[in-house]
Amino acid sequence: MNRVVLIGRLTKEPELYYTKQGVAYARICVAVNRGFRNSLGEQQVDFINCVVWRRSAENVTEYCTKGSLVGITGRIHTSNYDDEQGKRVYRTEVLIESITFLERRREGASQ
Repeated sequence: MNRVVLIGRLTKEPELYYTKQGVAYARICVAVNRGFRNSLGEQQVDFINCVVWRRSAENVTEYCTKGSLVGITGRIHTSNYDDEQGKRVYRTEVLIESITFLERRREGASQ
């Protein structure tokens, strides 16, 4: 079973892209608190890269901003590609199946 459930805050503005076929996708990074603190009492945080597709990608870009609280369900997805220098780059990210906006849109957020 490959199942991921996350609750966290966006670390930056969502980045919306379109494939050559016109399919929307967005990349986001979510900061998720770990369930414990380190020896100095500091909260530990994981930064999880995620990708969301189609209308959900457009919705995330329209309604979420840096700091937005979201709930995500999805699965781990791995891929690779060759960069401009011909070096193989490996990517691991959460492929979002469902995303829930857990806060109202903030005042001053783009319309």
